[in-house]
Amino acid sequence: MPGVAVFGITGRMGQALVRALREAPQLKLSGAIASAKSSRLGHDAAGEGEPLGVPITADLAVGLHGAAAAIDFSTAQCTGANVEACVAAGVPILIGTTGFDAACRDRLNLAAQKIPVLIAPNTSVGVSVVAKLVSLATVALGTSYDVEIFEAHHRMKRDAPSGTALALGAAVAAARGQDLDQIATYDRRFESAPRSPGSIGFSVLRAGDIVGEHTVTFAAAGERIEITHRATDRMTFARGALRAAEWLIGRPAGLYGMSDVLGL
Repeated sequence: MPGVAVFGITGRMGQALVRALREAPQLKLSGAIASAKSSRLGHDAAGEGEPLGVPITADLAVGLHGAAAAIDFSTAQCTGANVEACVAAGVPILIGTTGFDAACRDRLNLAAQKIPVLIAPNTSVGVSVVAKLVSLATVALGTSYDVEIFEAHHRMKRDAPSGTALALGAAVAAARGQDLDQIATYDRRFESAPRSPGSIGFSVLRAGDIVGEHTVTFAAAGERIEITHRATDRMTFARGALRAAEWLIGRPAGLYGMSDVLGL
């Protein structure tokens, strides 16, 4: 049975992956990796329930030993080092972490020349379908419709807008043949003019324990179309991540996304 190493094992998504692996007969946990500052180093990776026999380690090479694939749900600051450790070990990696900068993106592009690298701002199968629907709607509706993207997450989320919101914005921009960086509006605090034609607006909510909600609104005179995805349990992301990790095993080096996994 192929083994999966998990970066960020003690976090919300790391523990969701542990639960998902218990119900996945096709994969097993082979490595559990956490920060060198974690109080759980040396403890079993299972935060609750029956022990898995996999101790938590901060040693990347040890955690990757015997893995057929790795999943990264740690932090953006750790992603570059995690990917380079996977290159050294020859292990494909799925990156579910968001918020990394351009320098880290360059490191991922270089790594993808040597190993399979799957970047998934959101590992939900439903979100991937929504992104496809958004692209189709953008082409069909044309540029006369204003586009706004709203997202909501729990109070502890660090990046804003979310990686998923940015990916949905990029899907709209790509369908229009534009660059998201050139048409995105993230802040309207001091604006005193009407919205710019063709712009894509973003709004963010951070509160409570919201797992994740994204709505793309297309609005024109007389009508409004909304495409929404709401996640109520992190297990949907964990199951999607395992599906993607299993797909990644045996693939050639390259840069992939969830659309490749689903054939969208």
